Amino acid sequence: MLGGSITDAKIEGNRYLVFIKLIFNFADFFSGNLNHADQYQIAFSGLHPGTHTFDFQIGDTFFEQVKDAEITGGDVSVIVTMVKEERMMDLHLAISGKVSVACDRCNELMDVEVNGHERLIVKLGDHYYEESEDVQVIPDTSHQFDLSPFLYEYIHLLLPIRRVHPEDESGKSECDPEIIKKLKELSERHIQDPRWEVLNQLKKK
Repeated sequence: MLGGSITDAKIEGNRYLVFIKLIFNFADFFSGNLNHADQYQIAFSGLHPGTHTFDFQIGDTFFEQVKDAEITGGDVSVIVTMVKEERMMDLHLAISGKVSVACDRCNELMDVEVNGHERLIVKLGDHYYEESEDVQVIPDTSHQFDLSPFLYEYIHLLLPIRRVHPEDESGKSECDPEIIKKLKELSERHIQDPRWEVLNQLKKK
């Protein structure tokens, strides 16, 4: 039980670090300057209370509009099941697909699968504010809700902490061989440089 708690704490810690990193990329979304039109809007006004389903397809353009984003492209499907009440919407998101990110070893682009579930509660109130990480409040005069910044966040949170090209059937890395060769040469130079040995001796003293 204790081990499970520690694991859960690590996962939450990783999610928090990724979330902090993402905050600096959210300005483009909240400024409303992105060209995602209305394709990621949930128009809830006029919908009767009950369950409604929305299907969002996210492609390269979605990620390309954010500067310095870790994800450069992708093909992701998001199925949103929304339970609408009089003054609240309970959204359950099923996310699946793949995205393109840089390999941590060779820096070449690679595809990474993303799969997961998220939940977001949207309440109607006097003004916009975040009640908690999973609860957003919007003005009761609103007719639709922009899901794009949350889609951006949730997909990034599903990325593995370490992103490295996998090995092929023969056990050979799929990283760019030229880059790996250069890295190996640099590593060997580092080891052979006598100045490093002098520094190591000083550290021991």
